[in-house]
Amino acid sequence: MTNVVLQTDIKEFPLMRRGKVRDIYDLGDSLLFVASDRMSAFDVVMPNGIPGKGRVLTETSLFWFDFLKDVVENHLITANIDEYPEPLKKYRDQLEGRSMIVTKADRIDAECIVRGYISGSMWKELKAARAKGSNIVHGIEFAPEIRESDKLPEPLFTPSSKNDDGHDENISYEQLVDLIGKETAEKCRTASLAIYLKASEYARTRGIIIADTKFEFGFKDGRFILIDEVLSPDSSRFWPVSSYEPGRSQPSFDKQPLRDWLDGLDWNKKPPAPMLPDDVVEATARRYREAQKLLTGK
Repeated sequence: MTNVVLQTDIKEFPLMRRGKVRDIYDLGDSLLFVASDRMSAFDVVMPNGIPGKGRVLTETSLFWFDFLKDVVENHLITANIDEYPEPLKKYRDQLEGRSMIVTKADRIDAECIVRGYISGSMWKELKAARAKGSNIVHGIEFAPEIRESDKLPEPLFTPSSKNDDGHDENISYEQLVDLIGKETAEKCRTASLAIYLKASEYARTRGIIIADTKFEFGFKDGRFILIDEVLSPDSSRFWPVSSYEPGRSQPSFDKQPLRDWLDGLDWNKKPPAPMLPDDVVEATARRYREAQKLLTGK
């Protein structure tokens, strides 16, 4: 296996934030985003990482930023380390292929989720509502005959609250308006649906169904822009077209091997997390690589 980068240590610039996956450094007028190989599940970071994961996340996002640039502006400045500030170049072994310099933006505090198929948390919430005799979730009424993994009549914009430290919570569009204002909420909804439609049509030609995904947006000098990562295996639910069969959960190009292994343990889903065995690490890494190759050709 390749070397795993669990944490970076850039001494010349202040560390702004170390999240579940990314280390973010303040470069003054811009930010350095570094995608580590850390892996989280159930909001807990695992003790060992997934080889190459940070590279997959970065290279996949770079592909989509270019593909979607006619839909919405994004925060990317450069991912070419030869164009980085001189003090960063000596960290080439930590940064190359897994980092990008992005413009600073005022982040909109909401996760902008688009669902083309019903799965995950929305399916769980619908099942809970049905147990109480309802087909309505967060103001959205679903057909009584809809099954797990069914394609929705049209993609749905289903936002969630933004929580950097814990679990995001699904909210209604009306609640989003209350949080960020009507005009900004409408920008988020319009852009999210436009991105999803273009990306999902392309992905299907590459053998992947984008069941759902999430975006983040911000403002830079009054301009509405796409920020963070986009349409990676961490932020999206990718299903292979070849095995799609509604009415059940689907195999996916994500951390499912890890979740399945963890679900089989006597673990309370709280830190510390157990050490991952090599076969789970490799199975997860393989799924990430396969998604990148199908989508980007690399």
